[in-house]
Amino acid sequence: MALVSAKEMLQKAKAGHYAVGAFNINNLEWTRAILETAQECKSPVILGVSEGAGKYMAGFKTVVGMVNGMLEELNITVPVALHLDHGSYEGAKKCIEAGFSSIMFDGSHFSIEENIEKTKELVAICNEKGMSIEAEVGSIGGEEDGVIGMGECADPKECKAIADLGVSMLAAGIGNIHGKYPENWPGLRFDVLDDIQKLTGDMPLVLHGGTGIPEDMIKKAISLGVSKINVNTECQLVFAAATRKYIEEGKDLEGKGFDPRKILAPGTAAIKDMVKQKMEIFGSIGKAE
Repeated sequence: MALVSAKEMLQKAKAGHYAVGAFNINNLEWTRAILETAQECKSPVILGVSEGAGKYMAGFKTVVGMVNGMLEELNITVPVALHLDHGSYEGAKKCIEAGFSSIMFDGSHFSIEENIEKTKELVAICNEKGMSIEAEVGSIGGEEDGVIGMGECADPKECKAIADLGVSMLAAGIGNIHGKYPENWPGLRFDVLDDIQKLTGDMPLVLHGGTGIPEDMIKKAISLGVSKINVNTECQLVFAAATRKYIEEGKDLEGKGFDPRKILAPGTAAIKDMVKQKMEIFGSIGKAE
């Protein structure tokens, strides 16, 4: 199956009261693990690519070629969107040219006027090409490729102004942060999420910083209109732990254990387990049947 826009899968998720996982990819192992798990679980999936990961993987065109090749070679039949995560204006344009099926333009650090202006231009391009586009209002806390946000909550009226531009989905800051959550984190602001949902109606909402948010909070957020949940740090943590265990147990010194395919295998299996766990929590398993 060819790459698809995320628009239809997220509209179905919103109507069906579940969420689609957007799992960041960082290399070939990451990509294959997520695609195979989505196929096994019959779940739609979004592959997220940050600008930093895109550079690491030798550019956005390389990423598109790798993903398209895997869709064909692995016989992937579930809906898959390839999505730019927290893209700059320039990065969004590059991904459109490279063949992504979805982009996120993060204009949250601009004034609301400039955010609207740039988002409006990108919406027109994406509509013409049949792509989905995500916008952001209110920065997400933590750090993502050098962009640091304090986790301020979005203004519901600003959210409506951006939603009215015709974006496919909206990321709104509700106290969520990237990376690990500190022990004194006060939790998600469901009152703000509820106000945003009331003003934006059927617009699928996006929850960034999905790592470490308690399951009950995730499920409540989904009930209030969140249809896309981003996951990255948790996959990185389990991948690192499994790889560390393999090395510390000296398995790289046994036979041909030094083969990179063997070294990376335990981490890849750990990612598959984590992705499946998340799909179960999000309620997306079986939704692609």
